[in-house]
Amino acid sequence: MNILLAGVGGQGTVLASKLLAQAAMEQGWKARTAETIGMAQRGGCVVSHVRIGDRVYSPLIPYGTADVILGFEPAEAVRCLPYLKCTGTVVAAKKAIKPVTASLSGFDYESESMLEFLHHHAGRVIAVDTDLICGQCGSPKVLNVALLGAAIGSGALPFSLEQMQQTIRRRIPVRFHDMNRKALQLGEQAAREQMEKEV
Repeated sequence: MNILLAGVGGQGTVLASKLLAQAAMEQGWKARTAETIGMAQRGGCVVSHVRIGDRVYSPLIPYGTADVILGFEPAEAVRCLPYLKCTGTVVAAKKAIKPVTASLSGFDYESESMLEFLHHHAGRVIAVDTDLICGQCGSPKVLNVALLGAAIGSGALPFSLEQMQQTIRRRIPVRFHDMNRKALQLGEQAAREQMEKEV
């Protein structure tokens, strides 16, 4: 399985990729990861590749083969859309956070236009109100875990909520366990509710 994570520096993209890789290894699969960090640690484009399976030889996902794109920022999900296979799933945050590259170029956009593009060009799109979830959890730092929960709720990831919770407990300091568990559950619930409306 190929999972691409695309966002802006400071959103927890790399941590989310490490959680996915560890969860895969805890289930007995091989995992390979690679990151491309943009021009600034915070505010630059960040893309993480996660490949899991019985045999994984390269960490980089070829174009047209990603099963899932986790878009921490909608325009970044659009930028990485060539990686998605035709039957793939995009799980994207609704809120736009313009990366430094967009700000410097003077290029302006709204999240609605990016999400509309995704809906027209991706196999399946789950748009998540991560601002609402982060507000309910009391921290913007759980955006990454909320998206993982939504991806699990959509059925796009080969993990259960309980398996990911166990990985989070092993990887994240105890004082953050409760808020991350809540974010995971709320993300999963948001994805399920969206899919139920579409049926």
